[in-house]
Amino acid sequence: MDGTDDTIPMRRPDPDSPEGRAGAAAVVPAGAPTTGRTPLDRRRILGAAIAFIDRHGLAALTMRRLGAELGVEAMALYRYVPGREQLLDGVVETVIDELYGDPDVHMEAAGGWQDYLQRLAHGVRRIALAHPEVFPLVATRPPAAPWVRPPLRSLRWVESFLTAMTASGFSAEAAVAAYRAYSSFLLGHLLLEVSQKGVPINAEDEPEGVPGTGTDLSQYPLVVELEDLLSRDESAAEFEEALENLLERLGGVRRLGLVPGDENGFTT
Repeated sequence: MDGTDDTIPMRRPDPDSPEGRAGAAAVVPAGAPTTGRTPLDRRRILGAAIAFIDRHGLAALTMRRLGAELGVEAMALYRYVPGREQLLDGVVETVIDELYGDPDVHMEAAGGWQDYLQRLAHGVRRIALAHPEVFPLVATRPPAAPWVRPPLRSLRWVESFLTAMTASGFSAEAAVAAYRAYSSFLLGHLLLEVSQKGVPINAEDEPEGVPGTGTDLSQYPLVVELEDLLSRDESAAEFEEALENLLERLGGVRRLGLVPGDENGFTT
């Protein structure tokens, strides 16, 4: 024995994951099957739909299966949701509404615009990690207003975002540019992250978390050699670093009022 400690330190859970939050990021539970004392309502149906997608994936969700989860016939659901499309719209709305119950996310920029954006970004990431099977829906469902970008979706949150930016010194044009850059960052990063967990982004995708078959890896010796490094999950650190870079970039937008299409571009 040379006295050295070869024990590998345990990695702390991702602070935005349900484990890191002690299960704090969770939707309204679906509850027990409907009985005479537990009436069916829209809230319970949407909670059950989210829980079903979390467990089985979006492709498995049908009105019949959801009715079975709730102990009713599928026809009983149509009183509250006219069909599967309206059900999916409600699922997106309910998941995004989790931001309202997140104590670390603020509707106003009381601590400054960077603090506001940091909190909101991590709130959205917590939703993606708590519901990776649901999150691609956020990116694909048509919004209430066609000019509203995912992943915020909620008009109330978009209004909150624009108010926070303009109240912090952003011009109207710079606030909209910030909204576009910020939403693009969140959507791109988080869709990639959930795809790495094996979630298909659309029906045609083979998710990145699912290994391919039949590939001759001998043609890629460096990929094989660096397998350990390449397979490490550094998502939390990468998210934080990219978010910091974005906020620094938006600081330049605020100071100089630059927006895409300006002579000096949007790179300061």
